[in-house]
Formats: sequence, C-alpha cells, structure tokens
Amino acid sequence: MGIAFGSINSGLPKNIVQQILEAEKIPIQKMEARKGKIENKKTLLADLMKRVENLRGTIFANKSQRSFREFSVNVSGDGIAANVDKNVAEPGTYQIEVLQLAQKSSAISNGVEDKDETYIGVGYLQYELPDGTTKEIYVDEDNSSLSGIAKLINGQDSNGMRANVVNSGDGSDEPWKLIITLQETGDEAKATFPNLYLVDGEVDIWFDNERAAQDAKIKLDGFELEIPGNKTSDLIPGVTIDLKKAQVGDEITLDIKEDTAAMTTKIDDLVTNINEVISFIKEQNAMDETTDTSRTLGGDITLQTLESRLRSTVFMGVKTDAGSKRIGDLGLTFQRDGMLKLDKDKFQAALDDNLEVVSQVVNGQYSIKDGKINGFIDNLDKLVSDALKKPGGILSSRKDGLDTQIRQIDRRIESKERQIKRKEEHLKQKFARLEETISKIKTQGSGLAGLGGGGNPVQQLG
Repeated sequence: MGIAFGSINSGLPKNIVQQILEAEKIPIQKMEARKGKIENKKTLLADLMKRVENLRGTIFANKSQRSFREFSVNVSGDGIAANVDKNVAEPGTYQIEVLQLAQKSSAISNGVEDKDETYIGVGYLQYELPDGTTKEIYVDEDNSSLSGIAKLINGQDSNGMRANVVNSGDGSDEPWKLIITLQETGDEAKATFPNLYLVDGEVDIWFDNERAAQDAKIKLDGFELEIPGNKTSDLIPGVTIDLKKAQVGDEITLDIKEDTAAMTTKIDDLVTNINEVISFIKEQNAMDETTDTSRTLGGDITLQTLESRLRSTVFMGVKTDAGSKRIGDLGLTFQRDGMLKLDKDKFQAALDDNLEVVSQVVNGQYSIKDGKINGFIDNLDKLVSDALKKPGGILSSRKDGLDTQIRQIDRRIESKERQIKRKEEHLKQKFARLEETISKIKTQGSGLAGLGGGGNPVQQLG
C-alpha cells in the first residue's frame, strides 16, 4: 500500500505557508488594536482641543474693555439712522434736525420715440466739473441711440457718472428719455451739462432739465452744519449717521447708551463655552466597571490639570478700585454638578450699578504703579493659551505624545511586516525544495518497485 501525499507530494496542506504566516501576524493584529485605541484617544483629544479653541474665540471677543462693551442706539424719529463703532464711541444724547438732504448733479434729456431704434446721430456728450475739468464721451454710429449712449457712459467708471434710459409715462409719442447722474453728492460735485453735440440724427436731443448738486444741511445740538453727503462719520466720534429725509423743524433725539443686557449675554456665551470644556471632562471621567479607559481619556492627568486650572481661574481675585473682587462676586458660580452658571440678573445689576468696576473685574485695568492688572478674561486667556501653545502646552503636548506612540507602533508594524515578508519567501523556498525532494524520492521509489516487482520502496522507507 503506497503513502498518501494529498494534493502535494509532501502530503502537507496546500495553505501551510499561509497558516504559518497568519500565526506570525498575530502580534501585528495586537499592535493594530493598540494603535486603534490610541487613535480613539487622539480623536477625543481633538474634540477637547476644538472646544478650547472655541472658548478662545469667545475670549477674544471680550479681550479688552472696548471689545467687551456694547451700546444701544435709540432714534426718536425716522429722519436718520445711526450705527456705532463701540471701539470709538462714548455714551451721549444728541439733538439732530435734518434741514436739507445732499443731492447729486443730474440732467434729463428731451424724449424720443424708441430708446433702441431712434437714431440720434454721432458726436459727443460734454460736461464740466466744478474744478474746471471737462469730460467728453464720444458717440459713434453703433451707439447712436439713447440705450447706446447709456451703455457708453456706464462702461467707463472714470466718467464718474451713471446713465439710465426711462419711460416718462407722459403718454406722448416720444416717451423715452436719458437721465445722467454724477456719482458724488455735495456742492463740490456740481457739474454743468452744456449739451449733447450730435449731428445727422433723425431727431434733435438736448438736456431738457438739470438738477444741481448740493450739500446736506443739518443742525446738531442747535448748530447748523453742512456735509457733502447723506452719510457721515465726522459729526460724532464713532457714530455713523445716515440721513433719510429732511424735516425742517422736526428735532430728532439720538441716544447712545451702554447696553448692559448685551454685555451680560456676552459673558453668558463665554460661560457656555467654558461649560463645553467642563462637560467633556465630566463625560470622560464618568467611569464604571465596564469603562475601557484604554480607549478614553477618563482619569487622564491632562484633563485633571485643565479642570483644576479652570477652577482656579474662576476663583482668582482681581484688584479693582473697589478692592479685590472675583468674577464669582458678580454672579458666576460652580453648581453641584460641577458646571458653571451665570446669574444674569445679578451680573446685569452689577453693570448697571458700577460699570467701571465690573469692567475691571472682567478685563482688568492699567495702573501707573502696577502696570497691567489682569482681569478674569486675561487669566482665562492665559490658561487657554498655555494649554494650546506649541510646544509645551498641556493639550498640544498630550497630542504630540499620542502622535509619537502611533508613529512608534507604525514603525514596529512595518518592521514586523518586513520580517513576515522575508519569512514568507524563505518558507516558500523551503517547501518548494521539500516538494522537489519528495517528488524525486517518489520517482526513484517507483523505478525500484518496477525493477524489484515488489512493494513500494517509499512505503518501505516509512
């Protein structure tokens, strides 16, 4: 009875090399699993760093007393609108009367039958500015219509002028007219429109009526002033006034006040961003017997350090004109669940009572003796900057540490994969030689069996 070699001469499984290699890959699988856990931690850390970055953005919006302040603007009538630059403006009440709106130099032509087809000839449009400069726009045959002239005027910004073709709606046979208007308002932008110098046209065309440019006139706290446009930022520092309509005798009150409600909301938004960081730390530290801390940041010293510094910052005292104060004195406190809460009514009441002291608590102040005295925002900004700075920040350092671990594992995996690759080649060669040897033995055995007429010599070797 002969030896059964199976599908190959040696009788070994076809995938014997693969089976050996799979066993060799077990350490790689373990390293991949460990790398996955570290990457999970890195993802969680990225979430935390994003929350801290968002907090930094809110801090920046309140970085100085000027950026922290907000104003409300109240206008008693509809003759003006006003906007405030809080970095320049100061609270105040002003009386404004709009006597005259500024207007631009403009002119309107006589009418023609068709804005596109009526041929009005070739030539040029000429107008003169107050400084004596003469402007000319040439009209060729291709643009010898009202629409064509308007296209020429509007096609060059250097003209300082805009054109519109309008239907006067007067019911006449020649309703289409050309209106041209200089872009600037005010007495210094007055223009003179002598005529349209056109020849060989089907009809004559001229400026039928003109309106001269003029300054706006207003009274500010009873004193008459002239301004070149209907919008100005030159009357009240930090305030842009937009004149809407002239109403002689109608005095408008413009009242600019500190908006303590808006300032309270800004601090409440800041607290929300701080709580986003605290809630992340709480979630990570909420562990039980089933928690896999190898995949989370629960108990991580980085989180403990960040939370401790946050608490210290909230409880830190600030030197003010009214003595040492804490942000907690103004209504910001930790709750039993570890989250911060702002008593908005208490904070706004403090603002209404003494805005200066609250601003000192929030933003600090400058002292001739002590230099910059940091406030709550300064201390919070330092905490966030120290956490995120590169290198050396507690969060950036933790991220660098995780990145280093991942790189080390990647190098070990690559090294192990190279070893396995070499082993695969070695095993394939080894088993190929074994197959070849067995094949030769089997061939020789068959030959001997034929000569001896007896049993299988390979079997006898066994």
